[in-house]
Amino acid sequence: MARTRLVAGNWKMNKTAAEAKAFFEAFNAMPQTAGSEVVFCVPFTSLETSVAMTEGTKIGIGAQNIHFENSGAFTGEVSAEMLKATGAQWVVLGHSERREYFAETDDTVNKKIKKALEYGITPIVCCGESLYQRENGITFAWIASQLRLGYVGISAEDAKKTVIAYEPIWAIGTGKVATDDQAQEVCAFIRAELAAMYDEETAQSIRILYGGSVSPDSAAGLFSMPDIDGGLVGGASLVAEKFIKIVNA
Repeated sequence: MARTRLVAGNWKMNKTAAEAKAFFEAFNAMPQTAGSEVVFCVPFTSLETSVAMTEGTKIGIGAQNIHFENSGAFTGEVSAEMLKATGAQWVVLGHSERREYFAETDDTVNKKIKKALEYGITPIVCCGESLYQRENGITFAWIASQLRLGYVGISAEDAKKTVIAYEPIWAIGTGKVATDDQAQEVCAFIRAELAAMYDEETAQSIRILYGGSVSPDSAAGLFSMPDIDGGLVGGASLVAEKFIKIVNA
C-alpha cells in the first residue's frame, strides 16, 4: 500500500510570530522536489501567523498539544475547538517532553487523540523508549503498552486518521540517531502491533514517522526504510535551509 511521505517539523518552544513570518517567507521560496507532505507544529502564539503565511500552499500547520476537555477551569490550556479556529489541522500528542515535564500519561494521550479526531484534527501520536529501557531489553514491551493504552476505544477507521511518530527518547536533542536498521526494526514492530490491534489493512494505512535528531545527513537513509514514512523533526526544522533538505530527501 502506497503511503504519502510526511515530514513534520516540531518547533517546540521556539520562534515568535514575527520569527515564524520570516521563516515562512524564506521557506516558501525554496523548491520542494520530493512531493512529500509537509507540516509544521508551532507554538500557539505563532499559529495564526503560520496559517496565514502558508495559505494557498500545501503546507499544513499544527500545534504541539491540546486539552481533552472542550472548555472549563483549566488555566493555561487550549482546547481542540480553539485550535481548530486558528486554521490549524494537526497536533503532536504524547511527546516524551510532555510526558516527562507535564505529567502526560497514556490515559491523557488517549483522551486527547479522541478529542482531536472529534474536531477533525490529525494527531501525530508519539511513542518511544528511554536509554535505560533500551539497554534492559524492554523497548518493544514499552512501546506496545503505549500503543495499546493510547488507542483504547479508537476504531480502526479513526486509527487510520492518525499518524504515529517513533521517537527514541535517548536520541531526542542529543545528536544521537538510531541507525537505519534500529529505527526500521521498531517501526516494523509498531506496524505489526497495529495489525494485531486492528488488522493488516489498517496497519498498512497508518503512517509511521521516525524522530530523534533527524538531520539532512541522516534523513535519506532513514526514509528509505520500508516502514518509515517520514520524520518528526525537531531542531533542524527551525532552519529553513536544513529542513528543506530533509523534505527533499
